[in-house]
Amino acid sequence: MQVSVETTTGLERRLTVGIPAETIDSEVQKRLQQATKTVRINGFRKGKVPLKVVKQRYGEGVRQEVVGDAINKSFYEAVTQEKLRPAGQPNIEPNALEEGKDVEFVATFEVYPEVELADLSQAEFTRLDAEIEDADIDTMIETLRKSQGAWQEVDAAAEDGNRVKISYVGKRDGEAFDGGTAEGQSLILGSKSMIPGFEDGLLGAKAGDEKTLELKFPEDYHVDSLKGADVVFDVSVSLVEAQILPEVNEEFFAKFGVSDGDEASFREDVKGNMEREKKRALRAKLKEQVMDALIEANKVELPKALVQGEINALRGQTMQQYGAIADKIDVQSLLPDEMFKEQAERRTALGLIISEFVKAEKLEADKDKVREIIEETASTYESPEEVVNYYYSNEQLLASVEAAALEDQVVDALLEKAQVKDEKVSYEEAIKPAEK
Repeated sequence: MQVSVETTTGLERRLTVGIPAETIDSEVQKRLQQATKTVRINGFRKGKVPLKVVKQRYGEGVRQEVVGDAINKSFYEAVTQEKLRPAGQPNIEPNALEEGKDVEFVATFEVYPEVELADLSQAEFTRLDAEIEDADIDTMIETLRKSQGAWQEVDAAAEDGNRVKISYVGKRDGEAFDGGTAEGQSLILGSKSMIPGFEDGLLGAKAGDEKTLELKFPEDYHVDSLKGADVVFDVSVSLVEAQILPEVNEEFFAKFGVSDGDEASFREDVKGNMEREKKRALRAKLKEQVMDALIEANKVELPKALVQGEINALRGQTMQQYGAIADKIDVQSLLPDEMFKEQAERRTALGLIISEFVKAEKLEADKDKVREIIEETASTYESPEEVVNYYYSNEQLLASVEAAALEDQVVDALLEKAQVKDEKVSYEEAIKPAEK
């Protein structure tokens, strides 16, 4: 087998491989000989079909099959011989396939980049912590009450926190614009789900009122044609509702799994959930700092094939949100590659860097940490032990947890060598998502 390697651009390689004709011809002959014992052709008894007849009938197809198998096998033998690590599937183009002649093919593909890990021993990280105060628990209970609240129509002016049912038409330069019209939409005032000024403009409105709101779209609005645009919304209010919150009693406790009716037990249960949420949030923020530092310190050339794979995975995750209508929409138009490119590049870079760190430090997923992650997840279910058993019986799920544990071990290893300062913050600050 003759092999030559050419570097085209960056990570791309062009591999030219020649396979001796006798290798192909002998395998074709072998398979045709085997076929004479099994094929059925009219006029011949089974096992008595002459080789010449079998070759006439099946020779071309068998040769194509042999050549395909030989190309696949030779490709992997060649990249092993040349110590290449393909990233993604190769593009294979056969050059010579004539019978009796050597077979030649060219494989074009990207390789994994060489990653040289930077020293992060002088990197600075802030490890946050927070105490959960009684006031934090009170706030959380109020949030839970709102989640169980009922809406009741009121004959009063709309206030912050009220829900209104509205219909509206948005106009720009006197013409209605796409996406600016709605009928019977429910809106909670103060939710900040509409552009600035829209919800404030409905404060004080009653059922039956009509309002004209002169507003301006934000400069960073997601629709290019509306960025910074001056618009007018004609709004009609058909309903104003106030939220009636449930009493903090046995019935309320039971909705959250506390059946003994004791308020102290309920508060303790709420605090336990808050502790878990705090732990996850603070760990995520610290991990994000470490990942940002890894990206900044280790510049890695990214194989396009790996980035595209991440883009496809992210798009697939997004598509799941569309449910039954997913097959009826233009995916590429609605969810173009560019929408996921930045996140995909980050994930690809981190994957390469972390993989190199794991190899350099000879890390393996710690079984105790894997168990801890699974048990923490299971603790939020009614039958934790069943959830734990399910994770350990599902290879795919278990592998995902092992990968998460290994990533945590990378973070811990880096923090041990870096400069870490501790800082106390409020619970609200602790669980607030990091700004990007």
